[in-house]
Amino acid sequence: MKIAITGTTGMLGQALCKAFARHSIYPLSSGDADVTSLPTVRQVFSDLKPDWIIHSAAFTGVDEAESKPLEAYRVNALGTRNVALAAFENKSELLYYSTDYVFDGRQDRPYREWDPTNPVNEYGRSKLAGEFFVRSLCPLHLIVRTSWLFGPGGSHFVQKVLERAKKEEHLNVVNDQRGSPTFSTDLAYMTLCLIEGGKRGTYHVTNSGDCTWYEFACKIAALKGIPVKVNPIDGSACSAPALRPAYSVLDNYLLKLEGIPVLRPWQNALAAFLGD
Repeated sequence: MKIAITGTTGMLGQALCKAFARHSIYPLSSGDADVTSLPTVRQVFSDLKPDWIIHSAAFTGVDEAESKPLEAYRVNALGTRNVALAAFENKSELLYYSTDYVFDGRQDRPYREWDPTNPVNEYGRSKLAGEFFVRSLCPLHLIVRTSWLFGPGGSHFVQKVLERAKKEEHLNVVNDQRGSPTFSTDLAYMTLCLIEGGKRGTYHVTNSGDCTWYEFACKIAALKGIPVKVNPIDGSACSAPALRPAYSVLDNYLLKLEGIPVLRPWQNALAAFLGD
């Protein structure tokens, strides 16, 4: 297959390029394809005419989106609209990545793919707008919601914990927000499975299990043998600009219904990442 991938300088984009190595890959950085420009996007994909467009380019700064909502929507909503239009016009199929932050966190069980959305921050709202454009403009699509991404080649929670643990004796980490950490490499290979399997619709894809940010930090420190003291705190004690959902665990329910093996436990994925 001929596959164009946006956002290939990012963490997920790099993992996708490795996972799809057996296909004809066309990696597109922001310099190659400015997704916020419809004429540019149309020209790029008209020239390439890929079988699939994997759209991993995104504005991912959750707190930054609160102060720069126009920029977040320009990339996550308008940019996705542009890619969806170009996919439809060139008869390409489209995969778009979304987030657990499309949910408000008030549910008492893991969220399934068809549960009502109600984002509580600008980042989540901008990503949900991207979902709207994909569904309305490109019938042949996949939407993959994921959460708490970590992996090589990017800035993420695991990296930040390790950096802080080298400098500080105590770490205060939020213990009242629960989700599922996801290894970018595992997500990329599940993406390969879904595309090669001819799947359509909305899927939740995370590593198995869930934890709080505090529990995640404790596991990171333990696996690396770092003698740092991790203190649990409430999210209200933080001064983060963006509100986070208290419970955003995603149930990989459609994978289970179709008999597709879900990803390994997040603890195993974390150990594999830290062991590299």
